Amino acid sequence: MLRHRGARRAKRLRTVVPALYRYLFPAMWLAWLVYWGITARDVKPTVRHESTRSRLSHIGPLVLAGFLLAVPDVSVPVLRGRIVPWSPWTFAIAAALTAAGLLFSVWARRYLGRNWSGTVTIKQNHELITTGPYGIVRHPIYTGLLLGFIGSAMAIGEWRGVLAIVLAFLSVLFKLRIEERWMRDQFGDAYRAYCRRVPALVPFV
Repeated sequence: MLRHRGARRAKRLRTVVPALYRYLFPAMWLAWLVYWGITARDVKPTVRHESTRSRLSHIGPLVLAGFLLAVPDVSVPVLRGRIVPWSPWTFAIAAALTAAGLLFSVWARRYLGRNWSGTVTIKQNHELITTGPYGIVRHPIYTGLLLGFIGSAMAIGEWRGVLAIVLAFLSVLFKLRIEERWMRDQFGDAYRAYCRRVPALVPFV
């Protein structure tokens, strides 16, 4: 009797885990995107914005990185090679990293308030935010986003995840450099002092 109950529990686990693996990560990212879309409506007017070419240079790699993680499979054999063996532990760690990254970026988005923009801009009456997550890193939205990509790539466990992380990092790095230059122009010595006090992406580094 106990053997049969154990077999039934194992069968249920094998059924639940693939479903959880399939839907948990898309659900987290979808919730994040919905929140981002809703909050994007309430922002200050823009007084300065980057060119279309500049915008595409960092949006393009990020979209490609998202595509690599979102599609069920890729046609390039080398990108399908598995580098992280699947196990309940790796799945749990990957889910925790993704959730932590997305929640960190949401926290930062709430602190930034109406100063936020999806592209590099200067807002009307733009404020320099240095508290909350901005007291930990200068670009907490990017930090959270990269952590979310790392967690999702770990869940997939294939080389395409590594490529997605590299693309996302390059996108963030390019956009970050533009923002840093604009912030120095806008806030001068106050931003330079902030840069000396708080790291850009990695806390305490």
